[in-house]
Amino acid sequence: MSTADSQQRVVSGMRPTGALHLGHLHGVLKNWVKLQHEYECFFFVADWHALTTHYGEPTIFEQNTVDMVIDWLAVGINPGSAALFVQSKVPEHAELQLLLSMTTPLSWLERVPSYKDQQEKLQEKELGTYGFLGYPLLQAADILIYRAGLVPVGEDQVAHVELTREVARRFNHIYGSEPGFEESAHAAIKKMGKKGAKLYSQLRTAFQEQGNQNSLEKAKALVAEQQNVSLGDRERLYGYLEGVGKMILAEPQSLLTPASKMPGLDGQKMSKSYKNTISLREPLEEVEKKIRTMPTDPARVRLKDPGDPGKCPVWQLHQTYSDEKIRNWVTEGCRKAGIGCLECKKPVINSVIEELEPIQKESEQYIKDPDMVRSIIAEGNEIARDRAKETLVEVRAAMGLTRW
Repeated sequence: MSTADSQQRVVSGMRPTGALHLGHLHGVLKNWVKLQHEYECFFFVADWHALTTHYGEPTIFEQNTVDMVIDWLAVGINPGSAALFVQSKVPEHAELQLLLSMTTPLSWLERVPSYKDQQEKLQEKELGTYGFLGYPLLQAADILIYRAGLVPVGEDQVAHVELTREVARRFNHIYGSEPGFEESAHAAIKKMGKKGAKLYSQLRTAFQEQGNQNSLEKAKALVAEQQNVSLGDRERLYGYLEGVGKMILAEPQSLLTPASKMPGLDGQKMSKSYKNTISLREPLEEVEKKIRTMPTDPARVRLKDPGDPGKCPVWQLHQTYSDEKIRNWVTEGCRKAGIGCLECKKPVINSVIEELEPIQKESEQYIKDPDMVRSIIAEGNEIARDRAKETLVEVRAAMGLTRW
């Protein structure tokens, strides 16, 4: 796979720590549904990542994995459009993490923002473990093993992608400088033909001497078009463009996703740890009950008391589920005490139920046939392993680890 082709590949994962809720739907899953039609997608159950904080709980993973994939399928993730697999069933992830650990400075891992942040948030857990320290490198391996060019993340995860880029860059610098690299690159340029070779050289000069990013992109596109250039030579040409050695591992880019505005029932971020969630497969009568009993602006003790929507958790749900007409109705009715809190909640209740009904109906077929879900996962595991093995062949060769 060429570096240019990697820009059409996306990888993302979720920890199997329990039932998925509306926060997952609006923060991740709706974006996955969209991406699967635009890119080659790999979506995985990050069970090894879950072990970094949930070790000692071996009974949670199998059922949580099946339940989570059922939710993926029910919201519209299509196994015909994306590979759905389990991280631990693709051991190449772990091997690449091990190999990358040989060249990754310890200080890089210790400076990852979430390292100390998670230790403070999860003080009841003993997180001074080798696995927890190394999980950002495992995340890097998850991405690099598929040579994914794009990783959908929120702003709080950009640091992880940047670490991945640094890890790939360091690896390419150490192992991409093959003996006679420049001679091999010049030989590859000649294979492009006189016209192609001349244009390649001009674009390379424009990038290296003037920093012209547009020239770099044009040169990469030119290399991708070449029919008479082998995969190895393409990677040399990409590396020669940027003044480094052969590009063994592709540096990914963050694909920023809109921040989820889905609040929990108490106005905080929706999270199982806050016990303020609405699960995707929660009984609809329970969903209605939860929203009906949500706290509102404390100033509205009686129906005639005016309120402030900005101080009401229900208003945050209106931001996601209501159109402008209803929001204007809520704003005026609350501030002038023209509507009661239960009346205000009704449009949200209707919209949430309308959203969940088809998801729950779709999930029924998978709940009744968990073997079908396991079959989908098994097929995804095979697809993922095939792609992962391709990368490891080149990584092992670059590091001098040949098969005996």
